[in-house]
Amino acid sequence: MSIAKFFSNVSSEMRKVSWPKRKELITYTATVIGTVVFLTVFFVIVDFGVSNLVKWILSLNQ
Repeated sequence: MSIAKFFSNVSSEMRKVSWPKRKELITYTATVIGTVVFLTVFFVIVDFGVSNLVKWILSLNQ
């Protein structure tokens, strides 16, 4: 397969892509940002809790 044929196929497939409308794109972007923020806060809380639990367990041994 030649490079020219490859890019011709890529161009042909890109014309078939259904691109999201502006409103859909804003909704999808807000969903992704909201999910990332939620998971970040969740893992910070879990990390804080686990690290305090480990510190508490280690302090019992002393």
